[in-house]
Amino acid sequence: MSMPSDRDGSDTNRTERLPDTSAHASTASATGSVPSSTSASTSESDAAHRAPLDQDSAEAKQARAAARKDIHQRERERFGGLKIGCAFFGWLAATGLAVILTALVTAIGAAVVGTQDVGADLAADPAAYGWVGAIALLVILLVAYYSGGYVAGRMARFNGAKQGVAVWAWAVVVAILVGIASAITGGSEVLSAISGFPTIPLDAGDATVAAIVTALAALVVALIGAVLGGLAGMRFHRRVDREGLSGLAV
Repeated sequence: MSMPSDRDGSDTNRTERLPDTSAHASTASATGSVPSSTSASTSESDAAHRAPLDQDSAEAKQARAAARKDIHQRERERFGGLKIGCAFFGWLAATGLAVILTALVTAIGAAVVGTQDVGADLAADPAAYGWVGAIALLVILLVAYYSGGYVAGRMARFNGAKQGVAVWAWAVVVAILVGIASAITGGSEVLSAISGFPTIPLDAGDATVAAIVTALAALVVALIGAVLGGLAGMRFHRRVDREGLSGLAV
C-alpha cells in the first residue's frame, strides 16, 4: 500500500521539476538570442567596412598613392642598385654620339674655314679659336653623356643618378687605360685618334692652360650630363608606373 504513494510522490516531484527545466531552457534561449543579434549587427558592420571605396574619393586616391609607393619600394629593393652592364652600354652610346657630333662640328668648321679667310684672325689671336674649340667640345660632351646616361637609366629603371655616375666612371677608366697603352706604345695621338676630337693650333703656353682647364671642365660637364640623363631615363619608368597603377582598385 505504501508503494503507490511513493510513486505518486515521485511523479509529483518530477512534475514540479519540469517547470524548472523549461524555465532554464527559456532563460538559455533568452540569453542566447542576445549574442545572436549582436553577431548579426557586427557582421553587418564588418561588411560595411569592407565595402569598396569610391574610386574618385580622397580616401581612394590616398590609398592608391600608398599602394603605388609600396609597390615601387618593393621593386626598387628587388631590382634597384648599380647596373654595370647598363652603364657600359650607356658609355658606348655616349662615345658613339660624341664621335658623330665631333665629326659634324669638324665638317662645319672646315666648311667655314674653306669659304672665309680666317688665317689672319687665327694668326693674330690663336687662343680665341682655342677657347671656341674648347666650348664646342664641352657642348658635345654634355649632349653625348646626357644621352649615355639616359640609355643607362632607361635600361636600369632605378637609381638613375647612380647609372649616370657609372657611365662617367666607364669613360674615365677607359681613358686611363688608353692613356696607359699610349704611354707604353709611345703613340701620343692614340687617345685623340680614338675620340675623334679635332686639334686646335695653339702655342705651348696657351695649349697648356687650355688643356688643363678643358680637361677639368670636360670631366665635370660629362659627369653632370650623365647624371641628368640617368635621372631622365628613370623618370620615364616612373610615368609608366603611375599610368599602370592609376586604376588600382582599393
